[in-house]
Amino acid sequence: MAEWILSSGNEAAARGAIQAGCKYFFGYPITPQNEIAEFLSEELPKIGGVYLQSDGEGAAAYMLFGGALTGQRVMTATSSPGFSLMHEAISHMAMVEAPAVIIEVMRLGPGAGTGGQQGQTDYRQMTKGGGHGAYRNIVLAPYTVQEIFDFTQLAFYLADKYRILVIVATDFILGRMTERVNLRSLNFPPLPAKDWALKGKDQKDGKSDHHMSALVFGGIPEFFQHQTEKHQRIIEEETRVENYQAENARLIIIAYGSTARAARRAVNIARKNGLEVGLLRPITLWPFPKEAIKKAASRAEKVLVVEDSPGELVEDVEAAVLEQVPVHLLGIWARHHSGPSGLIYPERIFQEIKALI
Repeated sequence: MAEWILSSGNEAAARGAIQAGCKYFFGYPITPQNEIAEFLSEELPKIGGVYLQSDGEGAAAYMLFGGALTGQRVMTATSSPGFSLMHEAISHMAMVEAPAVIIEVMRLGPGAGTGGQQGQTDYRQMTKGGGHGAYRNIVLAPYTVQEIFDFTQLAFYLADKYRILVIVATDFILGRMTERVNLRSLNFPPLPAKDWALKGKDQKDGKSDHHMSALVFGGIPEFFQHQTEKHQRIIEEETRVENYQAENARLIIIAYGSTARAARRAVNIARKNGLEVGLLRPITLWPFPKEAIKKAASRAEKVLVVEDSPGELVEDVEAAVLEQVPVHLLGIWARHHSGPSGLIYPERIFQEIKALI
């Protein structure tokens, strides 16, 4: 029988990692993700795992890299400035196709930003790679605490399936909110053996059965051809989007993460007022569900992008729509109160809906 608990988003991420078989966590404290590290520091030793605090985010990322090379399921968690510091190691991980998971609990930027203010200002960094080398990361965007728990399990499966880094993108609001969570164990298809992993001198004479990097398969062009083919397979098999009353809607809202919660409520308000409005919620920020958005936009009169940033998601939406319909942005200025501590409330989104229809 499934167990139900009350859990914060951050605790759900930690529990999801343990549920997925992750026993090794490397990290450095940074608000607002600290509860993830705190929970795992207490729970991993109980199951024979290891919590290791580094002297900085860069070191944590290289520890993650080293752990991934052994074939173990490994994870770190961080927030916006810390995520920036990890990208040198992340680029090296992309080169050797080392699978791992990062929980990125966004906070308002740029620069050091603020540890106690919500925001969605890391979209470009997460979805466009973030570091050098034209690589890609799978990016999952939950919008409930249950999804954080589930998507963390999914992240480990996808990381192993494609030998890629998977980012679970949450934010201050999702990390700190508390909801009921079903501690269910998700079932996934079998994965190939990790015969590429480094096992130590007592196994395979300290050698792997295959080269770690596609760079040695024939040169730079061959490596990037291999990456392109893998990325195309991920696009075809793993693109995810939720459609909420978007069929035949006159206006389509596109939002992700915590902002999508407010957008969904705004759709309900609009429907009660006789307005034909729907929501498309990207679940994978990469691969981006451009075909679903393009198809929905072709049936609508207008598209409204809602995001807690100056405008990043909107760029991918505009590229997907290809000027079929007008695309409007309701960004960080939509926060209900003046000053940086406000939220984007459903009522503010509904005001924008009325103005556009």
